[in-house]
Amino acid sequence: MSVPGTAPLRVALVGYGPAGSFFHAPLIAATPGLALDTIVTGNSDRRAQARSEHPGVAFADTADELWARAGELDLVVLASPNRTHVPLATAALQAGLPVVVDKPLAATAAEARELAALAEQRDLLLSVFQNRRWDSDFRTLRALLERRELGEVHRFESRFERWRPQPKGGWRESGDPAEIGGLRYDLGSHLVDQALTLFGPARLVYAESDVRRPGAAADDDDFIALTHVSGVRSHLWMSATTARLGPRFRVLGSTGGYVTYGLDPQEAALREGLRPGEGAAWGAEPESAWGTAGTDENVRPVPSLPGDYPAFYAAVGTALREGTPPPVTALEAAAAIEVIEAAGESARTGQAVAL
Repeated sequence: MSVPGTAPLRVALVGYGPAGSFFHAPLIAATPGLALDTIVTGNSDRRAQARSEHPGVAFADTADELWARAGELDLVVLASPNRTHVPLATAALQAGLPVVVDKPLAATAAEARELAALAEQRDLLLSVFQNRRWDSDFRTLRALLERRELGEVHRFESRFERWRPQPKGGWRESGDPAEIGGLRYDLGSHLVDQALTLFGPARLVYAESDVRRPGAAADDDDFIALTHVSGVRSHLWMSATTARLGPRFRVLGSTGGYVTYGLDPQEAALREGLRPGEGAAWGAEPESAWGTAGTDENVRPVPSLPGDYPAFYAAVGTALREGTPPPVTALEAAAAIEVIEAAGESARTGQAVAL
């Protein structure tokens, strides 16, 4: 379903914690054709912050208030705790509203596919915020692969590692399965999505998972190995207990490899209050952060493509206006969740799981 007219699309944002305030709100506000209309939060401090950062925005205490005025809105974005994603997305779709959901879409692939079916039945957009597809290093690697500059890739290594020896607490580190916390669902949602985007579906999953930090209740040190249908093997690490960080990407092919360190600069820029379109070129990496390609005997720097998180909401706007596919589909999210579920089973049993 496409939205007629040329007026800005009116967006309601549910949640103004780190995901809502650092990522979704500024990216929505910076996207031509989108207007941040309403923020749902009952927290007075967060309301004051949002009012300062987005003057003129309206507020609601609960998401139920949005369904009552669905005709005044064009899109709902869910940046609320993971446990709320499925019930709130279901309610939004039943109210006739297109939805963007922060990752992970759901705890299970079955739930994700049910949401996809409901969105299709209602002819409504349902997309998942997988912003790491627009990281500088990922965009650069994707371009290298499209040009076949590494030959036939046989191994993809990818890491999101941190050194956080003390748990921060909160629902993301809760051991309650209902919270959908832990690193497999948090960082693993990005790592698995990137691997599937680059190399296609997986047929075999092996995983290791640990709770390393005293007082922690959820997995904080994980490894997932995928064998893709294409034959590529992906090795994925996610950890909060890494005192010495490894390369962000190490990709090995038949004619060369690609190695890069460090993280895309966009998250840090958003957390510092910078916004797309302000100041220096958005998402650009300094030459010192570029990766290298080739072999040990013949290595060369690879200029990084700029990161482009704004492209996600620009594509959402186009999808709503013109009926084009969303930038990330619910079925793509379901495929990644299926891998994450299999990784949990593998970690519990010590056996590889076939998909």
